[in-house]
Amino acid sequence: MKPLAERVRPKTLDEYIGQEHLVGPDAVLSKSVNSGHIPSMIFWGPPGVGKTTLANIISTTLKRPFFQLSAINSGVKDIRETIVKAEKQLFFDRPNPILFIDEIHRFSKSQQDSLLGAVEKGIITLIGATTENPSFEVISALLSRCQVYILNQLTKDHLKMAIDRAIEQDEYLSKKKITLEQTDALIRYSGGDVRKLLNGLELVFTQQQDLDEVIVNDDFVMNAIQANMAIYDKSGEMHFDIISAFIKSIRGSDPNAAVYYLARMIEGGEDPKFICRRMIISASEDVGLANPNALLLATSCFDAVTKIGLPEGRIPMSQTAIYLATSPKSNSAYLAIKAAQTEVRQSGNLSIPLHLRNAPTELMQSIGYGKNYKYAHDHKHAFVDLEYLPEEISGTSFYKAKQEGSEKKLAELMQQLWADKYK
Repeated sequence: MKPLAERVRPKTLDEYIGQEHLVGPDAVLSKSVNSGHIPSMIFWGPPGVGKTTLANIISTTLKRPFFQLSAINSGVKDIRETIVKAEKQLFFDRPNPILFIDEIHRFSKSQQDSLLGAVEKGIITLIGATTENPSFEVISALLSRCQVYILNQLTKDHLKMAIDRAIEQDEYLSKKKITLEQTDALIRYSGGDVRKLLNGLELVFTQQQDLDEVIVNDDFVMNAIQANMAIYDKSGEMHFDIISAFIKSIRGSDPNAAVYYLARMIEGGEDPKFICRRMIISASEDVGLANPNALLLATSCFDAVTKIGLPEGRIPMSQTAIYLATSPKSNSAYLAIKAAQTEVRQSGNLSIPLHLRNAPTELMQSIGYGKNYKYAHDHKHAFVDLEYLPEEISGTSFYKAKQEGSEKKLAELMQQLWADKYK
């Protein structure tokens, strides 16, 4: 018997749950599908949000031949054989087939290169799915020929819709009286992944299917799931849970936990470069200016692991994880850019103060460009009290220094120079 998630997989855009920004009535992807002309594309988003389902729906709606490969167990030979099969489908002006590649980020450069010719000649329309940023994992030549669509994490309302739909439409669940007393535990367990959500629901159903009524509540869900908890699965099941625990252990200054979750990922076969990238992010987001050397070490770790690989790469990875966990913490850089971006979105492109504008011509000088600008290096301590922000937001504070580690000295310097402006 097929799993519940497969049995109730949506078959049309009307049945599809979530991603309204892509598949809503007037959304970009809906318009492409309705026109009958779609580009090669890459779906980027967390697991279980509908990447594979959407590819299937597009193929069915457009009545295109559909070929599917998984980057985990497919090589260059498999790609070439599939392209040959796709080429044989091109006759009597029939639309070109769709080749769907799941986890395309796991393809090597040579594997991705083998797709280029077929995409360029229109032998196939490529749809790739990835949980990783395609800018890092997809070669530029292939990326430039694809439209990247970002699929968002599903909301609690979306997940509730998926539960209700499964109970109403599944051939087995629909024949049973099912009472949803509580769904919070089921939704928390899913982590936004519909596949995990429906796996959990099916597990609860299976354990009560001989009863007159199936009761879904938080206690039963937790007991059922904990008794059947899956081992780490780098293809998605525990992928985001473990990396989340790893980063939160670093953020919480617990090196023991950080090394433990690092070991879990290494033993589970996780891509070491994925782990290293997350440590680079943490070095800026969580350690930040409290210890600027953290970013240097994390970047060096990525370079070292790229060069030497595993198993030796686990040593600099452990060194970096411990260093990050034991470093003083500051998220001031993260908060500053977040606040500044919010201001830009709200206020738009404000006028640059005249004294800060470049004045390469006499005309620009005559209308005040660069007037009253003071060159900081000509002044004591290389500092001069000028207003550098647009007039409309003068005095706005985005950066708020933390009193931790090296940043404490930066905070003291800013207060010395700017007084109340950088309290």
